Amino acid sequence: MPSNTVENYLKAIYHLSQESDQRVQTNHLANHLEVKSSTVTDMLKKLEQAGWVTYEPYKGVSLTPEGNRSAIDVIRKHRLWEVFLVDKLQFSWSDVHPVAEQLEHVNSKELVERLDAFLGYPKWDPHGDPIPDKYGNIEEREQTQLSLLVKDTSAVMLGVSEDNKSLLEYLEKINLRLGVRIKVLEVLDFDGSMSLEVDNKFLQISQKAANKVIVRQL
Repeated sequence: MPSNTVENYLKAIYHLSQESDQRVQTNHLANHLEVKSSTVTDMLKKLEQAGWVTYEPYKGVSLTPEGNRSAIDVIRKHRLWEVFLVDKLQFSWSDVHPVAEQLEHVNSKELVERLDAFLGYPKWDPHGDPIPDKYGNIEEREQTQLSLLVKDTSAVMLGVSEDNKSLLEYLEKINLRLGVRIKVLEVLDFDGSMSLEVDNKFLQISQKAANKVIVRQL
């Protein structure tokens, strides 16, 4: 059973590997985990010896099938706990991430399965990220960035592409939340900012923020 530190490394490698088809570079992983590159190198050697990763100096690291399964298991627990915290304990979606990062290391399989059943087997967490099932399967769905929509198109908000507290607080403040219907009224050529109609209210959103909002076009 991997330690908390090992789980954090595996989860980080998994997330970073989703950004490209290439191996995760040591310096990229170090920046993500906010540790020294030398610390990452030492850990990667240990993870390779344990069979969690495949590591080549100067070429990067990738997860082995066993490492990939362990990473997905941690992600599953994290996202289930986020659902529990928001739906059952009324946490704000901007506050749940650090709490779920502590709870994700609870290694009781029975607890996780009971939690999943208690929540009604949710497929998406409060930020719109997919929750892997107990077999590690992840559901796909059609989606795009809000910033890619054009005038007079409509969409439903599915989530955000970045779990950033200030971003989540901003979206919450302007009433952009999961499930709301959005109509694009105007896209400014000057800076890409957008005028939107949401729940019969009008709002402006910057292109930077709209890039982070994931929607399904109607």
